[in-house]
Amino acid sequence: EIIFLLHHNRLPNATELAAFEKGLRSDRNLPAQVIDFLKNAPKDASPMDVLRTAVSMLGLYDHRAKIGEPDMEANAAIALSLCSQAATIVAAYHRFRNGLELPPIREDLTEAQHFLYLINGEVPTDMAARILDVALILHADHGMNASTFSARVTVATLSDMYSGITAAIGTLKGPLHGGANEGVIHMLQEIGELEKVDAWVEGKLARKEKIMGIGHRVYKVLDPRAPHLRKLAVQLTEELGEPKWIKMSERIAEIMRDKKGLEANVDFYSATVYYSLGIPTDLFTP
Repeated sequence: EIIFLLHHNRLPNATELAAFEKGLRSDRNLPAQVIDFLKNAPKDASPMDVLRTAVSMLGLYDHRAKIGEPDMEANAAIALSLCSQAATIVAAYHRFRNGLELPPIREDLTEAQHFLYLINGEVPTDMAARILDVALILHADHGMNASTFSARVTVATLSDMYSGITAAIGTLKGPLHGGANEGVIHMLQEIGELEKVDAWVEGKLARKEKIMGIGHRVYKVLDPRAPHLRKLAVQLTEELGEPKWIKMSERIAEIMRDKKGLEANVDFYSATVYYSLGIPTDLFTP
């Protein structure tokens, strides 16, 4: 529904939604040449680098990608294909780098269910799939952020859709943009325990160093997405019996609110959500 909304500026009716879902689910497969690349890519490569390269490769095998006068119908079709294929790329590389085969692509699962299924080799619980789905919906909410801007600059030259999305992925890779949620988990792991949070944050502030996941270039008050992800993080950690990370996060957010007047952003809580879902840290951004 959200992908349809972003493409058509309205929500679909039931008939449109069924056809749209069928189209997305039928586009999950990758060309054999891209699968071969993912199998042979360095096992220690950054998954963002692999995603960027694989998306660029897809353009080589898609006759719809032409330079020149933009074909709006072809561009829309390519954009939808990429929504499906990007998840397959990320999951496939993760499986291959761990010496595992990619599970058979399925069309009976939602986008969130299918991604977790490909990553873990088994269909996720309804709760896990719903939580990832909400996280994906919340991340679809943004205006002219850095990666959107770079994509629009690229396609404004009448370059093709694959070039635009490749440029966007390169921009998203940066730790000041998409990489922030990975930085949050590294921060929590570095602190280690709840009782060490105060001294760690005080030291960071004294050295005028950045606290990952705090503050936002657009939202000068509370990021409206953050409370939803915080609620999911609490729900997940209660379910899994591992409340340490969310308690540490809450204490950091409290100190930064009191000391600097800054609020947590969407990356601050999405890190705990993804970590609790068992998604590897270096897959957070992709």
